[in-house]
Amino acid sequence: MRRVVVTGMAGVSALGSSWPAIEARLRERRNAIRVMQEWDRYTDMNTRLAGPIEDFTPPAHWTRKQLRSMGRVSQLAVRAAEMAFEDAGLLNDPILRSGVVGVACGSSIGSTPDIKDFAAMVISNDTSGLNANSYVRMMPHTTAANIGIFFGLKGRIIPTSSACTSGSQGIGYAYESIKFGRQSVMICGGAEELCPTEAMAFDTLYATSRRNTEPSATPRPYDRDRDGLVIGEGAGMLVLEELEHAIRRGAHIHAELLGFASNSDGVHVTKPEEGTMRQVMELALADAGIDARTIAYVNGHGTATEHGDIAETRATAALFGAGMPLSSQKSYLGHTLGACGALEAWFSIEMMKNGWFAPTLNLDRIDERCGELDYIVGDGRELDAPYVMSNNFAFGGVNTSLVFKRW
Repeated sequence: MRRVVVTGMAGVSALGSSWPAIEARLRERRNAIRVMQEWDRYTDMNTRLAGPIEDFTPPAHWTRKQLRSMGRVSQLAVRAAEMAFEDAGLLNDPILRSGVVGVACGSSIGSTPDIKDFAAMVISNDTSGLNANSYVRMMPHTTAANIGIFFGLKGRIIPTSSACTSGSQGIGYAYESIKFGRQSVMICGGAEELCPTEAMAFDTLYATSRRNTEPSATPRPYDRDRDGLVIGEGAGMLVLEELEHAIRRGAHIHAELLGFASNSDGVHVTKPEEGTMRQVMELALADAGIDARTIAYVNGHGTATEHGDIAETRATAALFGAGMPLSSQKSYLGHTLGACGALEAWFSIEMMKNGWFAPTLNLDRIDERCGELDYIVGDGRELDAPYVMSNNFAFGGVNTSLVFKRW
């Protein structure tokens, strides 16, 4: 089995697009949630909250031809991939077109404006909004395909469209591609563009926050006064590389990806199962070859939904015990769906490297039904953490767990 290391990391988020900017916001304990007055026209939707990226525009050096096939979700993904390749020292390297580099990436759906145009065709017989690139922007694997085309990648393309585990599955399947000798380098992660349809999807389940006059006070992961999640947007990408390949080219190594697991609840499409959540963590530890006592921090999924928070924390506490430090960055960004697993993996590595772990915002009174854990609050926590775990759980009963080792 080949060892897999992280040689590039980057992302685009509502907190910023560089780690110094993001860390500053985390330390300020200031979230990026705002009131979406433009959603007032959806009179039957209860939530008016989201975590949008306010200032993203495609780089000036991107050509009109390149942009034709990219909706916003692909633009976010490609930009994050471009910055991750740059961080890894591989941007414009001939290796990208050699066949040894592949991509694993996903999102919940493609770009919804293009879905709307196809809907107009079916509902109103109106095809005026459609063109040769409409489907490419809409298709579930638009992020992976656009990354492959933009950088001329000749290796495998693994699309991961599994809602909230799209990003972490992308990282995990990329890791396995390298571990089992199928590729030497993989660009991997996930992305999501903000759309009111996603907020409405959770609104119909009574799972969105309705604190529409208090955007800074929500979401509230693990808190007894939580009232639901807030949708966000973003993209995160990691460059994974076979260890000896990275050493030979003198790459800077951020961390080692030591273990990965993914499983299925096999019970209910939206109600999480504590038992299989615990099992996926155990499988990731087994893959990493370490035991639970080795992990020093768990980056929780922390959606601020009742069933999710309770099942996740009880599973985590049952495996690691009451002393395990845990926090969730969704309290800052909202739930970025297909991007969250990749962004949280990036954040986990950066926090592990720096020895400071961000708190969960708005966690004032821990829900007594949640598992007994060391919930990080206040100003965050200084921790010497050589090993960290990042977990995600998605609709359909999809569970993922990643284990990183400090380099």
